[in-house]
Amino acid sequence: MNIIKIKETCLYVRDLDRTTAFYHGKLGFPVIGRVEGRHVFFRAGASVLLCFIAEATRADTKLPPHFGQGQSHLAFEVHPGEYERWKAQIQLADIALIHEQAWQGGQQSFYFRDPDGHLLEILPEGALWA
Repeated sequence: MNIIKIKETCLYVRDLDRTTAFYHGKLGFPVIGRVEGRHVFFRAGASVLLCFIAEATRADTKLPPHFGQGQSHLAFEVHPGEYERWKAQIQLADIALIHEQAWQGGQQSFYFRDPDGHLLEILPEGALWA
């Protein structure tokens, strides 16, 4: 038995409009679901990024309650030839790059934050954990 992949991951956010403006408006992730006051879901390549209001999911009675607080980290993998274009898009969207890391083997990744302070990373496919 093997896990194929992580299908979805979630972040807890404070404002769905601000979250949508960032992930859809600035990063271009398609919105695939939204329930006012509860969540907004985005397509992120072959995965799904779930963004929940923690207080709403904490009180859930249909699914097991879940919630969280604090800053999380996600890394988004891009085609190697698109790495520099992603970096330029982030900068053109007035999102501050906070660090660029040179990894062994000459690979690089860069970091930035979303409006809730979650640490996001862009790295070329195959750069790490190959």
